[in-house]
Amino acid sequence: MAVKTITIDVEAYELLSRNKREGQSFSKVIKEHFSSNKTGKDLKAALQEARVSETTLKAIDAQVKARQSHLAQAPDL
Repeated sequence: MAVKTITIDVEAYELLSRNKREGQSFSKVIKEHFSSNKTGKDLKAALQEARVSETTLKAIDAQVKARQSHLAQAPDL
């Protein structure tokens, strides 16, 4: 694969670095940010990387159950 060297200022580097996940290249970060054609394959890859703790799952479940007993109502206009 061919490569190009670019120069960016410190602020741009920090922005790029904040969006970089462990093991991910800067090239991948740039491609993800600027690519406008997201596909189901992209969603699948993102879901495979997502990690949700057991505590978070329990909190979500509790919230869903709480909402079942208090159904939303449309306002009277």
